[in-house]
Amino acid sequence: MDTTSQATVGLQLIEAGQRVTVRVPATTANLGPGYDSLGLALGLHDTLTVETLDTDELLFDLRGEGAATLPRDASHLVVRAMAAAFRRLGFRNGGLKITAENVNPHGRGLGSSASAVVAAVTAANELVPAESRRGRDWILQLTSEMEGHPDNVAPAIFGGLALSWQDSDQYRSTTATVVEQVVPIVAVPDFELSTEAARALLPASVGHYAAAMNAGRAALLIHALTHSPEFLLAGTEDYLHQSYRAEAMRPSAALIAALRAEGYAAVVSGAGPTVLVLANGEANAAEALDFIADFTAANTPDVGWRVLKLSVDVEGAKVDVHRR
Repeated sequence: MDTTSQATVGLQLIEAGQRVTVRVPATTANLGPGYDSLGLALGLHDTLTVETLDTDELLFDLRGEGAATLPRDASHLVVRAMAAAFRRLGFRNGGLKITAENVNPHGRGLGSSASAVVAAVTAANELVPAESRRGRDWILQLTSEMEGHPDNVAPAIFGGLALSWQDSDQYRSTTATVVEQVVPIVAVPDFELSTEAARALLPASVGHYAAAMNAGRAALLIHALTHSPEFLLAGTEDYLHQSYRAEAMRPSAALIAALRAEGYAAVVSGAGPTVLVLANGEANAAEALDFIADFTAANTPDVGWRVLKLSVDVEGAKVDVHRR
């Protein structure tokens, strides 16, 4: 008996003839000082549809971002995450027809892998019998284990501003409501940076001064996002990670420095290289958009930028189920 067969012994087969669609927001993590703990859901969505078949086939239709490079077999992250979720729930899948419509850029710091695992685990959870389904906290735990940290998966699951932490091997999160004046803007460059490469640039430890300064700014940032956006610039000041990563994304670092010098709350989105601006109202957002266009045209002519004004997604992962 091979390893795959051994792993599925005793697991119940998922019923064929079901279809579930999961819509998951892109996310931005860290937000400056909230390293590995703060995340925000954005109004940019990937959609995953999974149908269970009465055969052993895997049919994978992949559209949009990553369609030219990502695999369409059992090695794809969605398939692996679904299989892991089924096993955790005591089940195994037969044939699957998967349709993935991706709009979230990959390798840019907008939580594309988190969106994929959240969509996959949420879909798997909906495809097991009702008595075996688990809640969103269970989805948080499993997807955080897969990602290694909860800062992107939490807002993808719950929506809004997610504040996450870890107790031993347990991942936890709560959400806060972002005031309507906050307008997220992302400037996405045409080059990628892997999370692993970005993390490799960080020192093993920082001094007490940097830690204390960062704690104060993270606390101020939560207040700014939920009550007083006039403090967004001060609240997004980071002392833990952005300066160490700047060399790996010089165009992004230059744009962030220029934006902040002009009073815009700009940070690295996640591990980068996308630049996030948290604008205070529509007028401030319009000014930031103009500044980004002018600066990038004059200073980074060899980099292609996709600049998007987005909203804060307040719903998180949404599920639509069709059963026979």
